[in-house]
Amino acid sequence: MKSVGIGLGLGGLLGALALLHPLWALGLLGLPLLRLPFLLGFLLVLGRGVLLPLPEPPYGVRVEGVFRVEGGFTGWEGHRLWVAHYPPLEDGLYRLRGYIAPPEGRTNPGGLDQRAWLLSQGSKGVLKAEEAERVGGMGGFGEAFRKRLAQGLSPETKEVLEGLVLGEKRGLEELYPLFQKAGLAHLLALSGLHVGLLLGAFLLLYPLGRARFLLALLALGFYLLLAGPSPSLVRASLMGGLSLLGLLLGLGRAGVLQGLGVALFLQLLLRPEAVLGLGFQLSHLAVLGMALVLPALRPPPGPWGWVLGGLAATLAAQSLLLPLLLHHFHLLPLLSPLTNLLALPLAALLVPLGFLKLFLGAPLAPLAEPLAQGLLALAEGGSRGPLLRMGEIAPLGFAFYYLALLPPLLALHGRLPWGKALFLASFPTLLSLLQAWPKPLDLWALDVGQGDAFLARLGGAEVLVDGGRPEMGERVVRALRALGVEALEVLVATHPDADHAGGLLKVVEEVPVGLALLSPAFGEEDPLARALKEKGIPTLRPGAGTRLRVGRGTVEVLWPETLSGEENRDGLALLLGFGKGKALLLADLPQEAEEALEAPPVEVLKVSHHGSRTGTSLRLLEQARPKVALIGVGKNPHGHPHPEVLERLKSHGVRVYRTDRDGAVRVLFGYAW
Repeated sequence: MKSVGIGLGLGGLLGALALLHPLWALGLLGLPLLRLPFLLGFLLVLGRGVLLPLPEPPYGVRVEGVFRVEGGFTGWEGHRLWVAHYPPLEDGLYRLRGYIAPPEGRTNPGGLDQRAWLLSQGSKGVLKAEEAERVGGMGGFGEAFRKRLAQGLSPETKEVLEGLVLGEKRGLEELYPLFQKAGLAHLLALSGLHVGLLLGAFLLLYPLGRARFLLALLALGFYLLLAGPSPSLVRASLMGGLSLLGLLLGLGRAGVLQGLGVALFLQLLLRPEAVLGLGFQLSHLAVLGMALVLPALRPPPGPWGWVLGGLAATLAAQSLLLPLLLHHFHLLPLLSPLTNLLALPLAALLVPLGFLKLFLGAPLAPLAEPLAQGLLALAEGGSRGPLLRMGEIAPLGFAFYYLALLPPLLALHGRLPWGKALFLASFPTLLSLLQAWPKPLDLWALDVGQGDAFLARLGGAEVLVDGGRPEMGERVVRALRALGVEALEVLVATHPDADHAGGLLKVVEEVPVGLALLSPAFGEEDPLARALKEKGIPTLRPGAGTRLRVGRGTVEVLWPETLSGEENRDGLALLLGFGKGKALLLADLPQEAEEALEAPPVEVLKVSHHGSRTGTSLRLLEQARPKVALIGVGKNPHGHPHPEVLERLKSHGVRVYRTDRDGAVRVLFGYAW
């Protein structure tokens, strides 16, 4: 029977992947051992996706009316739509006016692929809300339970308990990063841990006999209805429900791999697109890791066995998740096995206690408050621990990792001698390490809307020039992490305009910086200048003639030669050397400043002032003779980039790339060993 559940799950997974790309169907040739269950799972999920595809809403249609917004989504004529509004709307009833737009793909390294994410949530459209007026709360039975959960708690512990018991992260904007850096973020994503703790409390009711299994099933259904069908909670509920049903009927509990396979099949049969969701992937891989590793271990009895078992469970769950976590979050807390070991007793008390508090309210607050404070203190302490950081991982990197993991797993189950297993694992490990060389020499124009942010990677040392508006700071930091930038050798703020310098405040807060170059237009009391001083970062206000050797490249300041007192005119014009190629970055310089430059021939030109009519003169183009022009631009009322500028570039044979149409743009100059 075990092979039936596994076969259905693997077949369903292959069917869902084949819907994304037909070549996945070739996997049918490689898994003949599971036969009928595998083929059945494949055909059912594939048929579900082909015959009942997710409908596409009519893009461009304007809508207006009263809508129920829950978890950021609303419904319109049978379509599930993501409501795009700033600031994001809390749950409730709203009078909305806007239009339906297609979701966007990923525009930056480390950025969200909105199209894939919405598809995994059962949506293909975005409601761009131009006006939003709240007209009422959510109401419903869930509101009363949520209020009782919050009764008597301080604001911080209320947010922690809502995250721990209901998976609600809306109020955790400041606290969630602490849990993430401590390796405890999974406690705030409802999963098998929460379901296991909840059901374990019910199964302690031995005097009720088999009736306790029925009560546990009812509690599980209530919990799923109240907390919402997140992928990890649905998976855990299906697995727990199968075991409870087997115990209720006297058939025994389902095996982990069998239950995981059936849960995988049922989730994909309901919505094949769910396979794209990160939560879905993490949930199934974590359980698979524990199912493959833990049965082969034999921890000693007693307290040490409990400690070692807890550490082994965390490491087993992370064994299959590691590359996925690093790829998406770019950090791994090295102390997470220890923090999880300490957090488990607190979670074991808080989850059932929080469930009871949904019904009893304030009387349980004196018990819940200190426990939640303890968990929060653990997250704060753990967040200060060492972190393994890594940029985005290429498909080949994933392949090398799992190829290296396979031999030790076989040795763990006695299928391969340990010596041979370690020898075989060393080859993909070595190949993956060699991927770090050579170092790229490239220039990235990051998409920060109407603004500039340019990253130069100079063979192992990085230079960031500007960071967009203040609200774009987090986007720039995510891009830096995705590109594997752990520290900046040089940070440059070309001039104080908010669309250039605003986002650098977040960068300075999050990323170590060796040296900062500020335009002379920055005053000592400028927020960026103060932030750099508080961090103890050496700061220069250079003029024409300043030249730095950075990594395998150079940074040279060409302007200003003299100060005019006008911010744009006194901005820094930079010449970046990448060995065999050069790039000229002109900030927001006007034409009269451009014409005073002695610009050498370059491969890349960063067009001044987002393509404003007042820049990019004919003289400059004749001097620099660029092959590629980069324009940092977004939706704006200024008409950037101006048609005359685009025509001048076209007449000189320059290829134009603009971030509003092309997203982030990479220009590769070569590699350095």
